[in-house]
Amino acid sequence: MKAEREADEADIRIGRRVRALRLEKNLSLADLAAKAGISIGALSQIERGMSSLRVRVIWPLAAALDVEPSALITDGNEPVNDLYCVRANSRRALPVHSDGITKDLLSPPGASLTGMVVTVEPGGGTEAYAHSGHEFGIVTTGEAELVVDSTRYLLKTGDSFAFKSTLLHSFRNPGTERCTILWVNTTKPSEARDGE
Repeated sequence: MKAEREADEADIRIGRRVRALRLEKNLSLADLAAKAGISIGALSQIERGMSSLRVRVIWPLAAALDVEPSALITDGNEPVNDLYCVRANSRRALPVHSDGITKDLLSPPGASLTGMVVTVEPGGGTEAYAHSGHEFGIVTTGEAELVVDSTRYLLKTGDSFAFKSTLLHSFRNPGTERCTILWVNTTKPSEARDGE
């Protein structure tokens, strides 16, 4: 009975991992099933942990997801990203076209909110932009200058903010040390402007 329960838990973990990878690649169930040469029903059962990932399916599924087969079946003791969790050493960098800014995605695929760690080097910043959604953030180190709807705010460590993303906004680091901001957005990274 215990071995059966552990097998079920392993199937659930693997299914969540497969679904997370599929969502990261913006593939539908039908798209991934077609690329891997399996039925939509079989893929759905794997993702829900109702069916074990069979050896003959591992390689085509991994190839369709553009990952090594081991990424699908890592040991349950090894911390990995899945549908509900992003490990600190496995964060995905988001593309940014503004100088001196990096963004690491904190939220797992399929999450309703997009959490990011935004790092702004001294002098780095964005042009003004707007998009759909809402935003919330807190400066965790350094200082940032945030402009929302023509109002300028100088934010220091511990200061927070929230506003509608449809308002014209920009931010920059006016200080001499690196600034980090925990930033949460209701818009998916692919839906927001690249320069954000």
